[in-house]
Amino acid sequence: MAEKQILFAFRGDPLCFVHVLLNALDLHEQELGGWIVIEGEAVKLVGQISRPEHFLNAFYRQVREKGLIVAVCKACSAKMEVTAEVEAEGLPLVGHIAGHPSMAHYLKEGYRVITF
Repeated sequence: MAEKQILFAFRGDPLCFVHVLLNALDLHEQELGGWIVIEGEAVKLVGQISRPEHFLNAFYRQVREKGLIVAVCKACSAKMEVTAEVEAEGLPLVGHIAGHPSMAHYLKEGYRVITF
């Protein structure tokens, strides 16, 4: 059986994040996982890409519909003042370690962690 991949997105650059979305969709289609954890400054993108006019919205909607976003950093969302935007999108705020998602948690679940 193929290894499950989980993508940790840290950068708040939409031109980097597009690769997270595209690879998540591709991995998922090929039954290799493709789940996403949104961390660091990338949490600021949630409110932006959720708008229909944003160039990443179509990919974001596909990822959302497939349930591929499994965690958004609770601590970073609070620090960047976007908790309400994340909650409005119905995305899970996760904070295993000091408010941040734990890579070890996913490694123990059999995921291969890929960072962006």
